Amino acid sequence: MIVFDLKCEGQGHVFEAWFGSSNDYADQQARGLIACPLCGDARVMKAVMAPAVAAKGNSRAVVPRPEATTPVVANGGDEAKMRALVDALAQAQSKALEGSTWVGRGFAEQARAMHYGEQDRASIHGEVAPQEAKALIAEGVEVAPLPFPVIPPEAKN
Repeated sequence: MIVFDLKCEGQGHVFEAWFGSSNDYADQQARGLIACPLCGDARVMKAVMAPAVAAKGNSRAVVPRPEATTPVVANGGDEAKMRALVDALAQAQSKALEGSTWVGRGFAEQARAMHYGEQDRASIHGEVAPQEAKALIAEGVEVAPLPFPVIPPEAKN
């Protein structure tokens, strides 16, 4: 995995995103799949970032990176504001997944079955390992990463 500091053009929010490789970032950027998590702006570019350099010889300790310029929650994380943020994320997740069925770890199998005509097409979401997602994309199966973490329906946000 590789981490990039990204910045939206609209409001200048800086945020961190993880990708399997630089090519994964370029592919997702070209397909318009990357957006600012704070304002939703899809005009995102790599931000200048401080390198994570080992502090001593072979030590795994890392020099701390500077914090993002825009905090997610202001004034130290007021509990009411944090709860409102979680509720807003849960509502956005619910709205985005309306009409989609949770298939859990069976996602790859069902997506392939729909792609090859073995199963009726439907909107589904679930879990898949990064390597399996790459394999699906390489096969031409239409999949897209969700811009937020998704939990199973029986779990509570």
